[in-house]
Amino acid sequence: MDATALGLRRVVVPTGVGPIVVRAGRNAGSPVATVLLHGAAGSWSTWAPLLAASTVPRLSDVIALDLPGWGETPGPVPDPADLAVAVAAVARALGYPRWRVVGHSLGGVVALDVAARFPNETVAVGIVSPSGAGARAVARHPVAGAVRLPGLAGMVVAMRVLRALGPLAAPLLRLLRRTGALRVLARPLFRHPHRVDRAVTDALATEIRPSAFLAAARASLTHDDGLWRRIACPVRSVRGAHDVFVAERDARSWATLLRDYADRVLDDSGHFAHVEQPGETVRALRDVWSADRGPRAPRSRPRRRTVMG
Repeated sequence: MDATALGLRRVVVPTGVGPIVVRAGRNAGSPVATVLLHGAAGSWSTWAPLLAASTVPRLSDVIALDLPGWGETPGPVPDPADLAVAVAAVARALGYPRWRVVGHSLGGVVALDVAARFPNETVAVGIVSPSGAGARAVARHPVAGAVRLPGLAGMVVAMRVLRALGPLAAPLLRLLRRTGALRVLARPLFRHPHRVDRAVTDALATEIRPSAFLAAARASLTHDDGLWRRIACPVRSVRGAHDVFVAERDARSWATLLRDYADRVLDDSGHFAHVEQPGETVRALRDVWSADRGPRAPRSRPRRRTVMG
């Protein structure tokens, strides 16, 4: 979907890790930005279905980034700490002193890092099918990890093969896209792949960047999740019941780290809940959209709620 149809404009923001291309707009005069961070093998456009579905509430003051190495933002993929600082710098450069941040998959990890490093400026975090320890285990040992998360293990192996092909990878991907084979290969990502607009799967195919994907996977291996104990704002999670990339134990571990955490499982989605069930995802993250009064006082004990549906 075209950015202008969603009320967004293209902006290039200089940061410490280089220029970052964003789509920003829907300004409502709020001091709180709504920052959207895509996952690996994606771009800002993966948020288009959710933005189109956000009529009540209508998401405003949107900043949808192309993270370094994907979309129109050049690489290389930066260190996680530098990336979190860069995301905050983008929001500030566009005039926002505070923000709510929502991330999908790898972007969910970045969103949590932003909240941990900027607890006074982050009013809420939303995570959609966030990558956790299970994904890192697969990145470390794809063959052994295939027992727990076979879909993700297969993607890691495929990215390694594509990187090894070098300049031959691009024409191969174009051929697979033209023949419709990529749409078939993308089936594990979705609960109902035949219902997903072909434009969405074509966009995902266009955004396959093996080197960026593997660089992000390597960086995740040394990530310190304990950093997230600093988060003072509400964290709301949404994931599909048929997500082949997220381990169930990941949600349990997040509950021990986060002070105000709730988990919603959507019965009819895979790894892209915000694409397959965008309206339900918007409603599941209602606490994130409504948060605008700054971080809450720390709680003495963790709180977790898991809701199916």
